[in-house]
Amino acid sequence: GVQGVAGGDRPEDPSKQNLAQVTGSIQKTLGLLHQLNLNVSSFSSASQLPLLQRLNALVAELDTMQKLADGCNIQVPMEVVNLIDDGKNPDEFTRDVLNSCIAKNQITKGKTDAFKVRMACIVVESVEKFVYEPIE
Repeated sequence: GVQGVAGGDRPEDPSKQNLAQVTGSIQKTLGLLHQLNLNVSSFSSASQLPLLQRLNALVAELDTMQKLADGCNIQVPMEVVNLIDDGKNPDEFTRDVLNSCIAKNQITKGKTDAFKVRMACIVVESVEKFVYEPIE
């Protein structure tokens, strides 16, 4: 078999590595936000320092996330972003695009089939006209 680096794993595509790093950063940010929520909901003057430390950690992680994201070249259609902003599932966009493609494909197939039938009729008419025309 083919062996790659460390333990038989194949080396990953750099873009996949970047995406994995961004995903990890997003997960870390979500964890920090959860911790911040807990700090804020039970805030007291004694918890001010941990709150500030978590805020600084959040800012640092957001900066890291931005730098990592610059290494990812992922194009997200605005329709998907708008769906997410509206609280909808982005899979709806994929489903709608596929359904639209299927509908357009069926229309094109219908036109192609109609064209084939018309061409067959023209061929039959041409054959009949030339076969049955009297020779002078």
